[in-house]
Amino acid sequence: MARPLFRKVLIANRGEIALRVIRACRELGISTVAVYSTADEHSLHVKLADEAVCIGPPQSKSSYLNIASILTAADITGADAIHPGYGFLSENAEFARLCGECKITFIGPTAANIEAMGEKTRARNIARDAGVPMLPGTQSSVPDVHAALEEAERIGYPVIMKAAAGGGGRGIHVVYNAQQLKASFERASSEAGAAFGNRAMYLEKYCEHPRHVEIQVLCDKFGNRIFLGERDCTIQRRHQKLLEESPSPVVNEALRKRMGEAALKLCAAVNYENVGTVEFLVEDGEFYFMEMNTRIQVEHPVTEMVTGVDLVKEQIRVAAGRKLQLKQEDIQIRSHAIECRINAEDPDHFKPSPGKIAALHVPGGFGVRIDSFVYDQYKVVPYYDSMIAKLIVHAPNRLDAISKMRQALDEFVIEGIKTNIPFHKRIMTSKKFHESDYDTHFLEEFIPKIE
Repeated sequence: MARPLFRKVLIANRGEIALRVIRACRELGISTVAVYSTADEHSLHVKLADEAVCIGPPQSKSSYLNIASILTAADITGADAIHPGYGFLSENAEFARLCGECKITFIGPTAANIEAMGEKTRARNIARDAGVPMLPGTQSSVPDVHAALEEAERIGYPVIMKAAAGGGGRGIHVVYNAQQLKASFERASSEAGAAFGNRAMYLEKYCEHPRHVEIQVLCDKFGNRIFLGERDCTIQRRHQKLLEESPSPVVNEALRKRMGEAALKLCAAVNYENVGTVEFLVEDGEFYFMEMNTRIQVEHPVTEMVTGVDLVKEQIRVAAGRKLQLKQEDIQIRSHAIECRINAEDPDHFKPSPGKIAALHVPGGFGVRIDSFVYDQYKVVPYYDSMIAKLIVHAPNRLDAISKMRQALDEFVIEGIKTNIPFHKRIMTSKKFHESDYDTHFLEEFIPKIE
């Protein structure tokens, strides 16, 4: 066998993404180290990794966000690379930098890449200078409500206030007039400070009926860059994605090419490395830059299904200094894929539902994929994100994929806790979803009952 890309990779994460990385490493002949909190002692990623190290108590700040503990675990196990997954430390520039100082490869973008794209106003300015289409907005954060009012008048209502250090759909407020802005600015700023440790806010024109479409990019250390089509992430609740698909029903080949080229311009502007996602709003055949996520995305499987490219393996290869073997002409969109995020939550009130899984049956068959970390009698803990599985299907076309997803959801049984499986079933039977006649307000308009 060829020499492994790395000797040993530590996965600084938990749940299904930790398992996803472990499996990719095994296929590449790389040993793995799982880290875990005391709450995750019996989690599947701990059982399947070659080694496992406890890094702290259940609270994230004392375990999965504890940089010193993670780097110590890497040191004592001899790991020469760390994969951060998504969430937690995946977009922490200081963590990426410290990995380098410790002679450990960070499997992700450079610290400079993360810094450039992490502060949203800086990212907007880089995108604007690169010629990426933008909605009108502020070029920097607004220092106070008075400045915000002046900028909102210049931009024109409605405007959307966003946390400059934000991400993951948090720290976002839409206002339609000056009175609403006055009433919500301080609250929005406080929420941003609590969530991200940074109260800074910026404004941009609010696009009222958009689709949320993102472009997957993959770049090596030698300036080779490709995009792997798009994902439609329009089905959201409070800016949190619930369902994704590829290709987007509202993107044709010409628009896909324009969006992909714009995403690669942005990557070139910051000498981007590894995988990333450039997010856009699409309305009336035009697209506008939102932000860039400098990590693997939760929804990456739908891209893998329609392109046949293993994105996690590509991450590892690129981080090890290998040149991309794929060229843009190699990327062909085959079939249609849909992903439903299965959350441990009350489907009627969207409240977390931790507890022990009393019975579990997962769907199967041709074109059905399950990414999950739970098993029969597993205890879902209350300390982390409520997502416990991703159900992905692919079929020759969108209608066939919807039909396959309906069948798979019917077959998916999780007892002992509540899940949002019934909610996804209702989406799959919605006429508007079938006809792709919706925008980012879809769930707001149809909760609690989707037609």
